[in-house]
This record gives sequence, C-alpha cells and structure tokens, in this order.
Amino acid sequence: MRLGVRGAVVGAVIVLHLLGLWALQAGLLHRVVSWVVPVMAISDAIDVPPAPPVKPLPAPAPLPAPRAVTPIVTPAPEMPLAVPATSAPAATAPVGTPATSPVQNPAPVVAASVNATPAPSPKIALPSTQADYLNNPKPAYPALSRRLGEQGRAVVRVLIGADGLPQKAELHTSSGFERLDRAALDTVMRWRYVPGKRGDVPEAMWFNVPLNFVLE
Repeated sequence: MRLGVRGAVVGAVIVLHLLGLWALQAGLLHRVVSWVVPVMAISDAIDVPPAPPVKPLPAPAPLPAPRAVTPIVTPAPEMPLAVPATSAPAATAPVGTPATSPVQNPAPVVAASVNATPAPSPKIALPSTQADYLNNPKPAYPALSRRLGEQGRAVVRVLIGADGLPQKAELHTSSGFERLDRAALDTVMRWRYVPGKRGDVPEAMWFNVPLNFVLE
C-alpha cells in the first residue's frame, strides 16, 4: 500500500516537471517567433535606396618648395680666464710695497758699418816711352837686313821697374826676320821709360813696345 502511494507521488512529480519544462519551452519559442517575424517584415517593407556614387577626391595641391633655412649658430659661452694664484707676501715684506724684479742691462747693440758705395779702385797708369826727357834713340837697322831688303814690325814685351829701367824683355810678335827681332830686343833693353803707377805709387809692370823696321 505504501509502495503504491510513493510511486504515485514520484510519477506525479515527474509529470509536473515535464509539464513545466514544456510550458517554458513553448512560451520562449512563441516569444522568439513573435519578435523575429515583425523584424523581417519591416526589413522587407523598407526600400533601401542605393548608395550614391563616390566622387573621386581632387588631387592635392603641390607642396611649396622648402625654403633654405639658415642655421642659427649659438656661440659657445666664453670660458673665464684662469687667473694664476698669487703667492702670499712674505711676513717680513712691507705692506703696500710692490715687489720689484731686478732690471737686467740690455746687451749693447753693435751697429755694423755698411759702406753704401765701395771705395773706388786706384787708377792704373801704364808705362810710357813718349816722354821727351828720355831721349831714347831709334833702333839700329842691321846692315845685312838693309842690303837684303828685310822689313817688318816686331812687338817686344818688357818688364819695366818702378825706377823706369827695363828688367826683362821677350819677343811678343816677330817681324818675320831673326835679325830684326834681335835688334828690337837689344833696343828696348837700352831705353828708359816712365814707370807705371797704381794711383800715385810707381809699380813694376809689363809693357808692350812696338818697333817698326822700314827701309827709307
């Protein structure tokens, strides 16, 4: 008897649960269907106009050429000059008296004497045989050369001392005949001369003496 009552109760509970689940499902489905159907109907009823064509955007204006920018140079800040530290005055030094360093005597300046113009060299005067007081005779014409008709001009180089006397003679240019050359050498060694001078001082000098042998 108790088992039958208990089974009836369990069966009733199960039935009630099933009914409740069915009711819930039926109510929710009805609400969903009632909400979805009007939305679809409205979307079909509304005639959505087509989207207007999109106009192309105008080309952007060209950018202006960049201007030259002058760089601004900021000068570096001046560094303060380092001031050397002065040594503290000695305790024995008088206050307010500056220390003086000994003055060194400057080296004497030697002025170099520069001659603006060099001293002129002394004038040289060559010996001469043209003085009247010499009384030099003409060269002796060799008799054989006169008979043979020998003629010519001989130049003798003579070393004349400071006293005007000949010291040495040598033939510089031959006349072409030995007898005439020998006569020229003998003649210049017998003559006297005006000595050559360097400035006002007589000096021994070489001198060329020409001698002409011409038949008259």
